[in-house]
Amino acid sequence: QLLLVESGGGLVQPGGSLRLSCEVSGSTIDFYAMGWFRQAPGKEREAVSCISRSGESTNYGDSVNGRFTIARENAKNTLYLQMNSLEPEDTAVYYCGAVFRLDRSCDLSEKYEHWGQGTQVIVSS
Repeated sequence: QLLLVESGGGLVQPGGSLRLSCEVSGSTIDFYAMGWFRQAPGKEREAVSCISRSGESTNYGDSVNGRFTIARENAKNTLYLQMNSLEPEDTAVYYCGAVFRLDRSCDLSEKYEHWGQGTQVIVSS
């Protein structure tokens, strides 16, 4: 059973940057596609970005494309999300997720199997 723990959230001004981390224990992440998702108050969970098992393939939601960058470091069992040019609309709880995959791709719309507890990001002046 994977345990995912997010960190790095906080309060940031519009235009600022944050880097989220997701540390995984319980198993190697080598065979898992990983993703970041977010949920704002009163809204449904939104897919932000995903990355394939070894990082060959990434996908981004339209609202963050060009501003956010997903990365992973399998040797450290860790997933990252670099968030730049943050906007108030990015305010949400951010979750990391993992799904076992045999291929080297990722899909923002598939059902992820393992989830972290989330980290709060607030973008406000």
